[in-house]
Amino acid sequence: MSDSGEALARADSDRGMLTLTAPEYEPTLLRAIGDWLPRSGRTPVLVCGMAGARQGWHEAAYLPVPARLDDLARGAASPPLDDPRLDVRLLPGLCQRRDADGRTFDVMRGEETQLAGLAAREPHFSGLACLPGTHAKWARLEAGAVTRFKTFLTGELYRLLVSQSVLRYSLGEDDLNAPDCREAFVDAVREIEAAPESFSARLFGLRAQDLLDDALPVGDARSARLAARLSGLAIGLELAGVRQALSMERSVTLIGTETLSDRYALALQALGHAVQRLDGSAAVLAGLGLARASLPT
Repeated sequence: MSDSGEALARADSDRGMLTLTAPEYEPTLLRAIGDWLPRSGRTPVLVCGMAGARQGWHEAAYLPVPARLDDLARGAASPPLDDPRLDVRLLPGLCQRRDADGRTFDVMRGEETQLAGLAAREPHFSGLACLPGTHAKWARLEAGAVTRFKTFLTGELYRLLVSQSVLRYSLGEDDLNAPDCREAFVDAVREIEAAPESFSARLFGLRAQDLLDDALPVGDARSARLAARLSGLAIGLELAGVRQALSMERSVTLIGTETLSDRYALALQALGHAVQRLDGSAAVLAGLGLARASLPT
């Protein structure tokens, strides 16, 4: 990255915490960026995400909330290195403990850097941010600091239901660009947000509907519509869990991929909430740039 935060080059690897042991991180990093390094001198390398987990490269301990997003670098950890050209800093995640104000135990690692990207773009931002994903995060920001957050297992729950429950016999791939799927998704969001206690019963209702509802289309269109309904139920249940927070905000800022942000935007708008969006990759780069600017010299 340039001094101004512009990405000058990119490299990718499919290897991460689940496939690497601690001694393998440095060689894996060098295979990705070795050609960028000068022959002498040290190049600062900022790393966010699971490399800083206890089971990752080297632990970067969680910072407790409230935490300023322009101060993540104070919790950065430096792993042992063999290559003298590297100066690696692993950014910390954030943690939250149970307290009298109703906050419960929670952690995030990686998403804090995306939130820092939002803070870099809007230093005085106060409001509610949602980061859709396997473990969706909802964070309350006040003037550049995370004051509380909540994690939902929505994406993982959806995948488990699709792949390992009885519903797998009824579900296919949905397409929210198709009017039938879009309608099924929105209807499910509204239904479950209004009555979250019925979630388990409505899940089994998907299987029963597949067996009994002659009004459903046949073939792939049938399984796609039911999958869209499951997605709406899962995301709608999540939105029911942040109903109070949503009632106090004019809009929600979505940070993530275009596909997931589209889905969450549709769900939120179906319930009458405005949204604004920030691309997840752009947020990461902006957050790393903010951390770099605050690194101790």
